[in-house]
Amino acid sequence: YKVDGFRDKHVFITGCDSGFGNLLAKQLDGKGFQVIAACLTEKGAADLTAATSPRLKTLLLNVTDSESIRKAVEFVSTEVGGEVRRAAGLWGLVNNAGRSIPIGPTDWMEMEDFTKVLDVNLIGLIDVTLQFIPLLKKARGRVVNVASILGRLNLVGGGYCPSKWGVEAFSDSLRKDMSHFGVKVSIIEPGFFKTAVTSVDLINADMRRLWTRLPQHVKNAYGNTYLEDYTKVQDFSMRMLCSADLSQVTRCMEHALTARFPRTRYGAGWDAKLFWIPLSYLPSFVADFVVKTFAVSLKLSSVGVKVPGRSFF
Repeated sequence: YKVDGFRDKHVFITGCDSGFGNLLAKQLDGKGFQVIAACLTEKGAADLTAATSPRLKTLLLNVTDSESIRKAVEFVSTEVGGEVRRAAGLWGLVNNAGRSIPIGPTDWMEMEDFTKVLDVNLIGLIDVTLQFIPLLKKARGRVVNVASILGRLNLVGGGYCPSKWGVEAFSDSLRKDMSHFGVKVSIIEPGFFKTAVTSVDLINADMRRLWTRLPQHVKNAYGNTYLEDYTKVQDFSMRMLCSADLSQVTRCMEHALTARFPRTRYGAGWDAKLFWIPLSYLPSFVADFVVKTFAVSLKLSSVGVKVPGRSFF
């Protein structure tokens, strides 16, 4: 069962330069929604405007800047019918903006490396949500927060996994608190997909940056070939795991916005549904063993050693 009146419903999406946000904006625009797409760059906004109907509006947004978010709220309130206190309301907020790097071994990190990611993925998401809550309550609308299977299962060091665990916790609190006002909150938990967040070139380049600044005694502890081995395995695993079909994620987002009874959580992608999320329910020592075994098999495969049974994944 779906809600009706798509053409009268406004949806605000962050992170629309590329990836899930970009595809969702086009998808909802095609369905007749009044889409307001927030992009980080002027080029991203211009490209999206050129690819969609005149109905879709774009704006520039930096989710780490509260003033930028406030201006976005003013823009959206005008689009939906007036000042915030009198506006008709915002039907959907999709918190999709995110970043992954820096990632790598925890002792390679400095505090700034964590805050770079947390400020976008968690603090920025919370700030956007808090400032848009009045409009969402007026419309008894929907909040769709993009977490990750890495908000269930920690596979890498750095700020990405903590930020996504935080998104899960914040979304659960928000869902309970907003239920009194008819606002529904859904969490999207994608597996591995080919987006800017999983760009191997960007991740490997940042890994080399981290390596070059390490003290010599730390490099010695890891060994001279560690960085090369790590990036080789990472490149192989991303090529094997990442799906190019982003619609598996945007279909979940659309369902959360259009279903009369949206789900609390959406596992997006077959790897999330059949492997990562089930693995997250197992005892930690079992999950650790499976992940370690899988990592070893990837390392052997990346150097051309055939691993029996590898195709099960």
